[in-house]
Parts: sequence; C-alpha cells; structure tokens
Amino acid sequence: MKASPGTGKKAAVLSALFWGLGQIFNRQYLKGILLMLLEAVGLFYLINNLPRAVWGIYTLGTQTSQFVKVGRIAKKIHGDHSIHLLITGLITLLVFFIFVWIYVLVVKDAKAVGKLREEGKTPNNFLESLAYVKETKFAYLFLALPATAVLFFTIMPIIFMILLAFTNYSAPDHVPPEKLVSWVGFQNFVDLLQLGTWSGTFYGVLTWTIIWAVLATVTCYFGGILVALLIQQPGVKMKTMWRTIFIIPYAIPQLLSFLIMRNMFNGEFGPINQYLSYFGLGKLPWLSDPFWAKVTVLIVNMWVGIPVTMVLVIGILTTIPKDMYEAAEVDGATAWHKFKAITMPMILYSTAPILIGQFAGNINNFNVIFLLTNGNPPNGEYQYAGSTDLLVTWLYKLTLDNNKYNIAAAIGIIIFIIVASLSIWSYRRTKSFKEEDMIQ
Repeated sequence: MKASPGTGKKAAVLSALFWGLGQIFNRQYLKGILLMLLEAVGLFYLINNLPRAVWGIYTLGTQTSQFVKVGRIAKKIHGDHSIHLLITGLITLLVFFIFVWIYVLVVKDAKAVGKLREEGKTPNNFLESLAYVKETKFAYLFLALPATAVLFFTIMPIIFMILLAFTNYSAPDHVPPEKLVSWVGFQNFVDLLQLGTWSGTFYGVLTWTIIWAVLATVTCYFGGILVALLIQQPGVKMKTMWRTIFIIPYAIPQLLSFLIMRNMFNGEFGPINQYLSYFGLGKLPWLSDPFWAKVTVLIVNMWVGIPVTMVLVIGILTTIPKDMYEAAEVDGATAWHKFKAITMPMILYSTAPILIGQFAGNINNFNVIFLLTNGNPPNGEYQYAGSTDLLVTWLYKLTLDNNKYNIAAAIGIIIFIIVASLSIWSYRRTKSFKEEDMIQ
C-alpha cells in the first residue's frame, strides 16, 4: 500500500527533531528506538562537555596554580591546565562533528525509507536492515573502527600540533600547570623568519636540510644505478653473491650500523683515522669539524641508501625486453647510446615517483643525523641546533631537550609545507603521472 505523498519529508523532519522518530514513523520501531537511545547518550555527553570544550580552546584557561593559606597550612590549588583543556576540547569537538555527521545520515535514511513507502514498498525490518548493510555496506562497516582510530590517533594529534604553533607553549614561562598558555597568532612564524636569534638558525638549518636532501638523494640514486649496472654486466660472474654482499648494509638494523660507523669515524681512536696514519696521512676531524661531519653523514647515508636503489634498478633491468637492445645493435648503437636511449629512460620512468619519495624522506631523515652526529659539532651561532642538524632533528631537540613546543610545532608545519609542495609539484611533472601506459 502506497503511503501518502510527502511521507519522506515528514519522516525527515521527525528525525531532524529527534533521531529515530522518523524511523518509528516509517514503522522501523527497533531501529528508531536504538537511534533515540544513541542520540540521548550523545546529547548527554555534549551538553556536559561541549561548552567547556569551546571555552577551553578559546581561553586555554584563566586560573593558574597557586598556594592558598588555610589556617597555618599553605594548600596548593591547582589551576587550569592549558594543554589538557586543548586536548579534551579537540576530542569533544571531534565527537560533536561525528554526532552531526550521524545526524545527517539519520535524516537522509528516514527520508529515503519514506520515499520507498510513497512508492508502495515495505520498509525493511531491523534484521533485514542488518542484512542489507552486511551485503551492500560491509566495506564501510569494516572500515568504521579503523577510520575512527585514525581520526583520534592520527588526525587529532596533527590538529593539536598545528594549534600549538599558534601558542606560546614553551619553557620556562609558559609551561602548565604552573603557568598558562596563550594564543599568539602567527608570532612564532614571524620569530622564525625575522627574529635574529631564531631566523639565523632557521635559515642555516633549512639551507643545510635542502643541500642534504639533494645530495643524499642524488648520491644514493645514481650510486645504486651504477652498482646495479655493474652487477648486471654479462661478464660478471656470481651475480647473486654480489647482490647479497651489497644488500647486507641495508639488512643490518640502522641503529647498530650507525653506532658502529660513529665509532669507526671517531677522530681520536677510530680505525679509519688509524688506517690513514698507516699511509702517512694525517687524521681527519670526521665528526668534530662542521665540513667533514657533513661529508661523513653523506658517506654513511650512501652506505645504507645505495643498496635500496640497487635492488630496485636490478628488478627494472630484468624487465626491459632484450629485443629493444638487439634492434639498437642492428642500427649500430653503441653501449652508451643504448644506455642513454633505452636503459636510463626506462629506469627514470619506473623510479621517478620513488625518487621523489626518497627526496621527501631525506628531508625528514632523522636516524642518520641523530645516531651518527646528534647534530654536532656545536654551532655557537645557532639556537639549540648543531652544524649537522636538519629541521627534523632541530625540532626534536626543541621539543624534548628544551621544551620549546611552540617553535617546534611551527617548524613541523613548515617542513610539511616544503615536503608536500615539492613532492606534489615534482610528481605531477613526471611521465609516470602523465602517462597511464608504459612507454613503448
């Protein structure tokens, strides 16, 4: 039996007034009751928490911790904790947005079922609704829990970090609960770019970060290609053995590898300087001189980075049809011409996205700097940074060693902007992005 025209709109209005009313109107009684209970729980939580969440994010607290004399005893009265207010406020706001999203879905569901009734169709009962969800919406149902976890454990911390960049959360004057944190707008970014004590360090570390990322990427990429080409030469015997030998540095845990390298390059007792002395050469300040420290981290990065590209390129070389080389030989092409016209274009086409990813990864290459030099040697002109520090290791020191969370958060945003901009700009210009099919 067809329902009267406008049933869908009536059901939508009822569900808009309170979840489940539209479903009950559509004779989906159990579904409607469950939705009513769900909204009641959500409203109870939001009514009790949302006003304080908005107040907490807006003010970051108004009362500091203080001692109050009670008789002869001084009792400590805890004030507002700005960071706790910010975190709990973000959680509550996320719950609110989820609540609104479910609200929209409930209203749309009531309207859709009402439309079916207008067409003379019988609405599904609760079990039939569950079966429908299982058959047609199982992927969404399966991903609901992981998506919620990503929202609260990945997206929310990112939002929290972004917000910190617009506060004065730093030691010693603005660390709760003893002191309150305040909003300062873009002042941290202004300090990084213009204030002498911070801007000098920022531009110096940024320059080295870009140089490091370019050199580390280029050396590992072309070094890996060279090693792969040498191993794949027809005259080379025991190719498996050579591949195994070269992959060992990558197979060793980086923590162990870098700590061993740090001892080997030690300027006082390291074996590398001892070997140099055997040949009558003087000791080199591998880790104590700014220039040589940078050379050292590049060398060690090649040690662990070249094998990755080597394995990748060997795989690509085995997929290049031999007919292409045979046709080139018939046309009189030399080995160099075959490499330039066939091998290198195929390698670049296949590895361009990975090359961009390696460049982005090297900007954030924390391990090699932290484990090998810890950012040293010290630089007296820098603020909380050493001569080999990258932006990411400087951020680490600012956060864990010096409690400059606001500046560290601002640096994190800048790193993201640099990496995202360069990666997207570069990737959109590669043939891998522009062409769907392999070059014939």
